[in-house]
This record gives sequence, structure tokens and C-alpha cells, in this order.
Amino acid sequence: MLRGLVLDYAGVLTDPDADALFQAVDLLRDRGIRTALLSNAPGAAGPTRRRLDPFFDALVFSGEVGVAKPDERVFLLTADRLGLVIDQCVFVDDSAGNVRGAVAAGMVGVHHTSVNSTLLELDVLFSA
Repeated sequence: MLRGLVLDYAGVLTDPDADALFQAVDLLRDRGIRTALLSNAPGAAGPTRRRLDPFFDALVFSGEVGVAKPDERVFLLTADRLGLVIDQCVFVDDSAGNVRGAVAAGMVGVHHTSVNSTLLELDVLFSA
């Protein structure tokens, strides 16, 4: 059973239509789905972190944890921070290589090409 959603930041949550993704994250959290942001960025401070905090149970930045996507260790660490096993998590990224890394680690992968297509896939994966 899928119980976690892990999203990349740049290219996914910076998409011009990303407000719809944030709304979906909110709805999934209301249903008990754990959420994480996983970014290869060095970290986030100030306004960016304050904007993201309400939507995610965990914020994982490669610069802060010392391992980057597509290394399987960062996916395992993220699942652990959510209190889930890796195969309970869905990972969304605009980089096909990062999605392949997540799938190799045991997550379900969604290659983000548009907000609409990602929302359709998430709807199927997390159907009630």
C-alpha cells in the first residue's frame, strides 16, 4: 500500500502550474499520506523553507544530508524520515535518471512532464 509521496523541487514544484500540485499534496496529507520534498539543492532557508514546511513532513536537501539523487541511499533516507519503508513511497521528478534511481531503490516512480499528467498518475496511484 502506498503511504508516502516524495516530490522534487526544481522542475516539479517550480512548474508554472505547481499550485495544483501543492493542492494535491494538501489533499493527500488530509488522507494520511506522508509527504517529503527531496532536492539535490544545497538547502533552503528563510522564505523558501517557510513556504514548503506546511506541505511536507520531511524536507531532504542533498547538501544537508551529503548524498544526492540518483544514489539509492538518499531515497532510503527520505523514506526513513517519513517513517515508511521504501516500497510504500511514490517519487516524482522531472529527471528520468532520478526516477530510475528511485525505482531501482524500491519506490514507485513518476516522471513529471506536466502538472496535469503528474496529477493524473497520482490520482491513480493514491485512489481511495
